[in-house]
Amino acid sequence: MLSVQANTGPKWENKTEKAFWRGRDSRRERLNLVKLSRRRPELLDAALTNFFFFRNEEAEFGPKVKHVSFYDFFNFKYQINVDGTVAAYRLPYLLAGDSTVFKHDSIYYEHFYAELEPWVHYIPFKQDLSDLEERIEWAMQNDESARTIAENGKNYVRENLTSNNVYCYYLKVLEEYASRQVGEPRIHEGMELVEHPSENSGCDCPNQSTRHTEL
Repeated sequence: MLSVQANTGPKWENKTEKAFWRGRDSRRERLNLVKLSRRRPELLDAALTNFFFFRNEEAEFGPKVKHVSFYDFFNFKYQINVDGTVAAYRLPYLLAGDSTVFKHDSIYYEHFYAELEPWVHYIPFKQDLSDLEERIEWAMQNDESARTIAENGKNYVRENLTSNNVYCYYLKVLEEYASRQVGEPRIHEGMELVEHPSENSGCDCPNQSTRHTEL
């Protein structure tokens, strides 16, 4: 996260006015993203870096391209976040940059998603990509609004998703889990008991609301 904060690419006005994506073929929508890129190259630069799930379709959606440094993603104004087999773990890092993030609508989530607001921290697009073209066009036609969304996303991540915030969330989850245990944990052979330092060593986060509703 700290590395991304220090490598967010050129200033907004000097970034390439186009959406960018690179990744592997872990979801059909990613292949469709490549198809859209070929049809609308003035809007989107998307390509696959590896084939695993859809190897039999490499002739159509390949050839695969070389990996691009994550820092170089931020040479572009717009970043596309498409889920794979799970929630795309790159979302916090994309938000941390100085680019506007377009987030894929899906059933997957990470713990902080409940606090993100569409059109405030990111621009949403449908799971089947059917509205992605018009969303990118909107950003191009509303440059200041797109820039504000990029700033909001960046500020949220830097205030809520640095390492201390994430460790704090883990601690809260484990404390909640422990409070629901019905019996004492058993120390089995080969296990080591790690004592809690003190009764007052709990997390003292300034913002403790970054948790999903079931927690």
